[in-house]
Amino acid sequence: MSTTPSPLPVLQGRGGVVLTADRDALVLDRPREQVTFVPGGVARVRAEGRTVTIELRAPRGTAPTVYRVEDVSEAAAAVFADGVIALLPDREDGEVDGTALTIVRSLTPTWHQRFVRRLLWGMFGFFVTLVACAVAAGLAGTAVSVIAIVVFGGITWASLGVGVYTVRRWLRERWLRRHGITVTATAAATPGAYVYMDDTGTYRGFMHGEDGPYVTVSYDPRDPADVLVPQASHLRLLNSVLGSFLLFCSLSGMALLVLLVVDAFTGGEFSRGADGV
Repeated sequence: MSTTPSPLPVLQGRGGVVLTADRDALVLDRPREQVTFVPGGVARVRAEGRTVTIELRAPRGTAPTVYRVEDVSEAAAAVFADGVIALLPDREDGEVDGTALTIVRSLTPTWHQRFVRRLLWGMFGFFVTLVACAVAAGLAGTAVSVIAIVVFGGITWASLGVGVYTVRRWLRERWLRRHGITVTATAAATPGAYVYMDDTGTYRGFMHGEDGPYVTVSYDPRDPADVLVPQASHLRLLNSVLGSFLLFCSLSGMALLVLLVVDAFTGGEFSRGADGV
């Protein structure tokens, strides 16, 4: 490595693309993904007017992978390219594949994040509906009706959220085991970060809460950047049974809530009829 250069500029290109660099890596931020280049995998960086080109190292006889950042400042591009070249380690051309030293991390929401967001919105809507029913029942019925709606509604609300989450996640894992691809991801330098190689040969990174040398991940071949860490078999069985039971209880609770609301608006007609049977 050469001596430490002056701070490198941040290049802002077309479409919100940002390129930064330090001694450890080059980072290319795109709207939907982040690409990290290890200096040992970069062959050269060139400034061509308002375009910066990053060319990766490639084995002899193969075309190198090239990334371009366009519409940047021409002066900043020249300074950036010269500074990165000074950072690149001295090495002889060999059979190094720069793509193996490049990590792509998706910035789009994963299936799990999208599902949790929709679930939370659904739970919020159910909660608002429950509060509205309790207020309406209080105006039309008695305090007993309101208490019953609040108690059974709260239990139903919690059971519905847990039941839908566990059953839907179990179904997702089941689908991935049948139609997806399962690989081993190894721990990266950053705590909680892991790297895996998809079926196209691209090394992809993601963040996970576990702290271990590796984890098993599954992904949909149509979207290799979206991974899900499968649960252990006993947890998967427990969650499928528990989730199904809670989902059944929540559906039964919703039916009971409808009866309680109707009973409150009819002045207890249903409950009096039940007492008379």
